[in-house]
Amino acid sequence: MDILIFGATGMVGQSVLRECLNARDVGRVVAVGRTRTDINHPRLTNVVTPDLTDLRAVAAQLSPFDACFFCLGVSSVGMSELDYTRITYDLTISVAQLLVQANPAMTFVYVTGAGTDSSERGKRMWARVKGKTENDLMKLGFKAAYMFRPGVIRPMHAVRSKTALIRSAYLLAKPVFWLIHAMSPRSLVTSEEVGLAMLSVARRGYPRPILEVGDIQDAARMS
Repeated sequence: MDILIFGATGMVGQSVLRECLNARDVGRVVAVGRTRTDINHPRLTNVVTPDLTDLRAVAAQLSPFDACFFCLGVSSVGMSELDYTRITYDLTISVAQLLVQANPAMTFVYVTGAGTDSSERGKRMWARVKGKTENDLMKLGFKAAYMFRPGVIRPMHAVRSKTALIRSAYLLAKPVFWLIHAMSPRSLVTSEEVGLAMLSVARRGYPRPILEVGDIQDAARMS
């Protein structure tokens, strides 16, 4: 498979990039972002562009691919609905529209969040925006489109967030992760499981387009 990753420097992006480079059936990986990854690998190509809303300059490098893992995202904390929509919905849909025109046989995997509101009418702003993004992605015409809702992710293999506050929060929560996993193993996923599950759905699909925590764990075991 040839894989395209948006947001490969974030925690989820790092996770799926690691699994792609470890996978024998992945021939080429192209990571698109505002900054390069810090990984040098013969099968990895970094495509750096300052403006992800305008990919015309790099469009020729975005086709053809078997799957796209879209891992870009921001926190809604302190943001207006207009600004959050511009980054979360507008950016995602504009990239997906460009890709589906060039790669209609592609599988598109979008990393969203636990609690996303598919009705688009709930009280939580971020959940409404994510819900609309999910719904419209599934209408675009990709061969398959999967929405990943991982919730809390336990980082593994030195994967870490780019945000200092989040890194600190994960460091403090590290002892709690083991307790939660022991008491309720279906309540959180590891970064490794997320990466393996994304590859799994790209290879063989999944019965449902929206994958909650348990689905992600099941897909990872099928990888």
